[in-house]
Amino acid sequence: MPPLAHRLDLARSALPAELRHPAVLALLQLSLAEDLSPEAELDSTGASLAEGDVTSAATLDPRARLAGRITAKAEGVVAGLPVAAAVWLLVDGDVVLTARVGEGDAVRPGQILADVAGPGPSLLAGERTALNVLGRLSGIASLTRQFVTLVAGTRAVILDTRKTAPGARRLDKYAVRLGGARNHRLGLYDMALVKDNHIDGAGGIRPAVERLRRARGEAFPIEVEVKDLKELAEALSLNVARIMLDNMDTALMRRAVELTAGRTPLEASGNVSLGNVRAVAETGVDFISVGALTHSAPALDVSLRLKPSAE
Repeated sequence: MPPLAHRLDLARSALPAELRHPAVLALLQLSLAEDLSPEAELDSTGASLAEGDVTSAATLDPRARLAGRITAKAEGVVAGLPVAAAVWLLVDGDVVLTARVGEGDAVRPGQILADVAGPGPSLLAGERTALNVLGRLSGIASLTRQFVTLVAGTRAVILDTRKTAPGARRLDKYAVRLGGARNHRLGLYDMALVKDNHIDGAGGIRPAVERLRRARGEAFPIEVEVKDLKELAEALSLNVARIMLDNMDTALMRRAVELTAGRTPLEASGNVSLGNVRAVAETGVDFISVGALTHSAPALDVSLRLKPSAE
C-alpha cells in the first residue's frame, strides 16, 4: 500500500465515525502542509515528511523515540483528542496517542489529557497542527458548555450556526455537540431557511414559502425568519416547521411566545451572549442559536512537553 494511502487509512480509523469524511482529512492534510510542505503533496514516507521540520530534522536522531504528555493549562472541556491523533498519524503511522480523559470531559489546569509517543522528528513535525486543532475544538466545547449551563432548567436548547471556520465546519460542529448543544443545519443543502434576503427578493414571506414548496415539496423542513409580530402572524399561518425570531428584545420575544402558544417551535437569534442568554431562555423560546460558539470561542490553552521514551 502506498505510504500516503496507508497513513490516510490510519488517520481515518482514529477519527470518530461522524468525522470520517474526506473534507476533514483534506483539511488536516492542508494544515500540515502549512508547516511541512507548502508546495508539495503529502505523499512521501513518514520519515521524509518530517524532514519538512528543518530544525527537528537537523537536531534529532530520526531513530530516537520520544514520549510526552499533553496538558491543559486552563479549565475547560476537552474536544479533539482523536483529531490530534489523526494529525500525527498523517505524519507517521508509528506515532501513538493515548487519551487520559474522555471527549467532552471537563478538565482543570495542569490535568494530563493524553500521552503521546513515537519518533522524535515526527512528533515535533505534527505538534503545532495537533495542538492547534485540539485547542480550538476544546475552546468551542468549553464556551458551548457555559451557554448550556446558563439555560439549564428552561426549555431552551442551544444551537450553533454556520459561522464556522472555513473548511472546518464538521470539526466545529462536532465540538459544539461535545459541549452539550445541538447542531443547526450543516449547510445550505439540508434545511430550508427563509431569511430576510429571500423574503425581500421574493416579495414577502408567503411568496417565498409558496415558491419553496412548489420547488421542493416536503423534502426539507422549512424555517422562516421574522423580525416583528406582524411577520410572525404571517409565518404562523403557513404551517412551517420553525420560526426564527431575529434580533428581537426579550419583551418582544415573550409576546411572540404567547401569541404562538406552542403551535410552532420558536428560535431566538441575534446578539446572544453569556450575559443575556438566560434572559432569552426565560422568554419561553424553544431554541437559541449562538454564532459566538464557533466564531468567537477562545482556544483552550494546551501544551506538550517531550522527553526520551523509556521504550
